[in-house]
Amino acid sequence: MVNFVNMVDTPALAAHINNVLEDVSIPELPNHYRGKVRDNYDLPDGRRIIIATDRLSAFDRNLAAIPFKGQVLTQTARFWFEATRDVCPNHVIGYPDPNVVVCRRLSILPVEIIVRDYLAGSTATSILSLYKAGQREMYGVRLPDGLRENQKLPETIITPTTKASTGGHDEPLTPDEIMGRNLLTAAQWQRVSELALTLFARGREIAKERGLILVDTKYEFGFDEHGQIILADEIHTPDSSRYWFRGSYDTRFEAGERPDSFDKDFIRTWVVSRCDPYKDPIPEIPQEVILEAARVYISAFEAITQQTFDLPPAGTSVLERIRHNLADYFPSAGQTGTTGE
Repeated sequence: MVNFVNMVDTPALAAHINNVLEDVSIPELPNHYRGKVRDNYDLPDGRRIIIATDRLSAFDRNLAAIPFKGQVLTQTARFWFEATRDVCPNHVIGYPDPNVVVCRRLSILPVEIIVRDYLAGSTATSILSLYKAGQREMYGVRLPDGLRENQKLPETIITPTTKASTGGHDEPLTPDEIMGRNLLTAAQWQRVSELALTLFARGREIAKERGLILVDTKYEFGFDEHGQIILADEIHTPDSSRYWFRGSYDTRFEAGERPDSFDKDFIRTWVVSRCDPYKDPIPEIPQEVILEAARVYISAFEAITQQTFDLPPAGTSVLERIRHNLADYFPSAGQTGTTGE
């Protein structure tokens, strides 16, 4: 395992092993929707409250709950939203709590945009899985023969997929299919593609400054009430992106070894080595693996943002803190809340 920036002390982190946010049911808030990782509440005035839980989702199922994962995702995305707002407008209004973003409610595009710079991945729809199966034509892109696992691609590519419901599978799409099925118009697809590639280029540049490689990432976009395309969900987090350490990449690639990384591949790799996660029951993930995953997430936040992650006092209830910080948004408060800035 790689030495990370400001690695959190294991005993200190272990004190929080049972203080995880698995569910955020807040009866005072309206229109609850539970996603794979986030719980959402839609306010009557067109705003949305998105609460990042500690659930870890992969292989179309929830695998575990990782301490502080939701906070890491929210605050890492906050860093990136602020670092890219000159590239693309985003949905953020404010942050009333470390796990919470209040944002504009959008009509989310029915296509997920995945941008890739390397032949990598572990899911059934990843270009590495398809390439290993002998495919060279995928997502409307043709890849050359002779590429090696984790190799830099000849050029940055977009691999769009459908947006599956919870428990469903994302399916590969080509640009022709996107337009042929009227998921997006040609002009919308061109605009989304331009934004995604520009956002990725910005992310790649900043990651490089931090000694990291932004390998691939997922973007979600939506339309606002004026039809403008807005960046939504999250950006360049350890859940939506794959990062490798630049300093060791060349040596490990030449040796045929897996690049040093911090992302949810840590848990995915543990699971894949023990079962077929699409068919078999998932074995119970040991506490030490859960704690190591938490350390990976926290270290990712620190390396990406160059900020220190401070652990709260042991025994602090994440849910109670969130409820307290969202009290102004409860209808009984007589108002719809502040921006949370």
